[in-house]
Order: sequence, then C-alpha cells, then structure tokens
Amino acid sequence: MLFHSTVRKELARSFGASLVVLVTIIVTMTLIRTLSLASRGSVNPEEVMMVMGYTVLGYLPTVLTLSLFIAIVGTLSRMYRDSEMVIWFSAGRGLASLVRPLFSFAWPILMVTALLGLVIWPWANQQTQELKDRYGRRGDLERVAPGQFQESANGRRVFFLDKDTPDNKSGKNIFISSVERDKETVTSARSGHVETIGDDQFLLLSDGQRLENSLKGEGLRISEFEVHGTRVTNNSLIPGENTPAKARTTVSLMTNPTPVNLGELAWRLGVALAGVNFVLLAVTVSSVNPRVGRSGNLVFALFAFVVYYNLLNLGQNWISNQRIPFLSFLLAVHGGTFCLTSLWLAKQHNNWGFRPLLLRLRRERA
Repeated sequence: MLFHSTVRKELARSFGASLVVLVTIIVTMTLIRTLSLASRGSVNPEEVMMVMGYTVLGYLPTVLTLSLFIAIVGTLSRMYRDSEMVIWFSAGRGLASLVRPLFSFAWPILMVTALLGLVIWPWANQQTQELKDRYGRRGDLERVAPGQFQESANGRRVFFLDKDTPDNKSGKNIFISSVERDKETVTSARSGHVETIGDDQFLLLSDGQRLENSLKGEGLRISEFEVHGTRVTNNSLIPGENTPAKARTTVSLMTNPTPVNLGELAWRLGVALAGVNFVLLAVTVSSVNPRVGRSGNLVFALFAFVVYYNLLNLGQNWISNQRIPFLSFLLAVHGGTFCLTSLWLAKQHNNWGFRPLLLRLRRERA
C-alpha cells in the first residue's frame, strides 16, 4: 500500500536521525565518564577507547528503543498536524489499523534490541570487567606515575615520586607509606632505582629517612639511611570468583536462579518486552491537540519512557532483595502496561468516551 510505504520511509528517516543524535550524546557522556575512571586509576589510559566502545555497546538496547519510540511519536504527530490522519480516518480506517505497518517497520529493530539485551549486554560487561580486573592486578611498580599518589595492589602501600626516567627504573623525591606487621612506616628519599635480584624486584632508596610508628602504642622510631632496599611485589592478585550478575550470560542466569540473577534476567527480558509496549504506547500518545503546543505529546511520551525504564531498574532491585517474585513483576509491569495501552488504543479507535456513556445510562434510568 502506498500509504504504508510512505509511513515506513518517514519512520526510517526519523529513526535514523534520532539514533545519530542519541548515540552522539551517549558517546560524549561515556567518554567523559571513562576519562574520569582513567584519571582515578580504575581503567588503563591506553584502553579508554575499548572501555568506551563496550560501554556504548551495552547502552544500545535502550538507545534503539528510545529512537524507535521518538520516531513513531514524531511521525504520527506530524501526520495529525498536517491533517493526514483526517484523510486516513475518512477512508474508513481506524487508529488501530496503523499498528500493522508500524510493527512491520519495527520488528527488525525489536529483534536487534532483544539480541543486544540478552547476548551483547552481558558480553560487553564481561569484557569491560576483564579490562578493569587486568589493570587492577598489575604490579606495584607499574602503578607508580610521576606526580601522583598511587596505591599498591593489596592496598597496604602508597607510592609517590616527583620525576622518573624514560625507562621507569629510577626516580627522584620518592615517598612510600605502608602498613605491615602492626607498624605504620613512612619512608622518604631523594632518589631511588629498581634492581632485580633473583625473581624479585627491589626498590633501592638513597639519602632518605624512615619513620616507624607502632600501632600497639610502643612509640615512634626515626632513622636515616644512605641506602635502603624494599621489595616491591609484581605478583598478580587472584581474580574474584564472584562475577557480577550483569556480566553473566543469560543461560547462566536461568540455570542458577538466585535472587540477584533473577533480577538481572528480569531487566534483560524487560528491555525486549518494553519495545513492543512502546510501539503501542506511541500510537496512543501521538494525537495532537491544535490548542496545545506541538511538543506537548512528545514531552509526555519521554516522561512515560523515563517512568517505564525506572520501573525496570526498580523491579530489578526488588527482585534481588526478594521483595517481589520474578513472574509477578513481569506480569504486573509488562502485562499491565500492555493491557492498559491496548484499552487506551481501543478507546481512541472506537471513539469511546465517558460523557456519552453517562448520558446513555441516564436515559436508560429515565
């Protein structure tokens, strides 16, 4: 049908424009956030682009759903304003007749959204977590950066040096604070260099001072030295056995139905189911009142989108804390939204109203 093909072409243009704008915003926000993590030492500065790419890939299900929602609302609102819907209604077609061409356009996007939410989302989170863990398990010497206080892998030492050499084997104005064997030690030196003895690496400090404070109240001890050696470990920490739920595959969540896993599974399924409800909701909220501003229905649509996704996050928290069952949440949120949206669409399609119904009831009583 010519009308259907025209609608699909306009939907494609609007969807593409919305997707480009939203992806640009997400990339900018993710870049700022990733750079902040890199400045705090949580992410390797050389892997910022990889972490940002995985993060943006994880946000794509939400971005695709929102782009589709905006495209449908914007296209149908424009048709209302230009009186094209009047022609559609005068041809004997109701509002519900638009559902079929809309779903014929939206079903590939809904399938990609479900694939991203169920498969790509955990894979991207797993890759990001591996990058963070690998950078967090690096040796103590690799953590030291000029002009910055850096913590060791076990959290018991803090390093600082003013300047270093290009080979990262020596530096000047070195400061080390450590807590070992009920003693808090602060060591400072004018210079130092790294030497490998056997399988261990030692940091040899020159012309410095050492302060030892007993945590048991035995007093403070101050000593000066010309050369002092301290072993710096390069052993990797043992990676945690507990993988975050968002980094686990959907199959593993289903085979191990703990409350946390069910909460994550409800969120992933919710992303896939929300797309269907948003297509129906977009049809119902697209009607434009000429007396109201053009952006009124779009603001309401975005508000509905934000509320819906906040309910998904809230439901994930409730299921994880065992405050609501898994199936009850899916039926209440997604099933309830589908039923309410279908009733709203039926009301607009059949032009139902409360005033004619009340008048008819009064006539029957009279």
